[in-house]
Amino acid sequence: MLSKRQNLLETIRGGKPDRFVNQFEYMGFVYSHPFDLIDPYPAYGEHNITDSWGVTRSWPEGTPGPFPVHTPELTVCKDIEHWKDYVKAPALDFPDDRWEAAIKEAEAIDRNEQFVTAFMAPGLFERCHYLLGMEESMMAFYTNPDEMKDMIRYLADWEMRWAEPFCEKVRPDALLHHDDWGTQISTFISPEMFEEFFLDAYKEVYSFYKDHGIEVIVHHSDSYAETLVPYMIDMGIDIWQGVMTTNNIPEMIRKYGGKITFQGGMNSATVDHPGWTREEVAKEVRRACTEYGKKYFIPNLSQGGDMSTFEGVYEAVSEEIDRMSKEMF
Repeated sequence: MLSKRQNLLETIRGGKPDRFVNQFEYMGFVYSHPFDLIDPYPAYGEHNITDSWGVTRSWPEGTPGPFPVHTPELTVCKDIEHWKDYVKAPALDFPDDRWEAAIKEAEAIDRNEQFVTAFMAPGLFERCHYLLGMEESMMAFYTNPDEMKDMIRYLADWEMRWAEPFCEKVRPDALLHHDDWGTQISTFISPEMFEEFFLDAYKEVYSFYKDHGIEVIVHHSDSYAETLVPYMIDMGIDIWQGVMTTNNIPEMIRKYGGKITFQGGMNSATVDHPGWTREEVAKEVRRACTEYGKKYFIPNLSQGGDMSTFEGVYEAVSEEIDRMSKEMF
């Protein structure tokens, strides 16, 4: 029997996996980067928590995650033309003893079974609308392209400063990177605009991670993003996680399999809701596994972590994936 790590590699390389990769099982997360330990983050049900960038977020009950609050007084960047006056990157200088928690967290992970995984959220696109607000951010791509490009460059440089000591001290070999690029039916910006603003920045960031020991880059975007897959491949993404069924998953596997793997295929809202039942979970898992196949596909809820909004759903999905592995392998 292959280890979880080996089975993942066989799946994404088109080899001979002996079962389905089961959601996030191949990842051993390290959440204890010194910055992340001190950066304020809302717990489930908390409201108006302000982080180190000055962004205020709330996490209402019954929702899958926190989101920024953009009232006029709380929005960080009030004028994109003068973004440097508002956007101030948090400091990242930490003494060696502040890294002990992350190092111990990594040492507890069996690297033969799992990838030691760094976690970064939000990404470059989301950070833009966190700072500006969604509407202002969308308009600024048209009205102030030079300022937006400068700000994206600033954000990318900060992330690489975040990553460098983490990679050197903790030695992660996988990355789960969050950046939602669309709604359920469309990308937020056109592919051409995405290429103009984000491709080069992400190529540099993801190359930086690869150059510092990251073997597998997993990018989370629970959305429609089928038109961005060529850019994902160019960026160096190995697995697109969060793939919703509004994308043509069989066609993407046929067209891009071997260059990128698709993790998802089950919209969380389909089964992760009040009053969910085991029967509907089993039906949805069976549909995804039989429809999308054994290679270049990882069955998974579209949510961006090993969790669900409603208790027990994630675990039920995992059990049903194991059941389908026994049937199909």
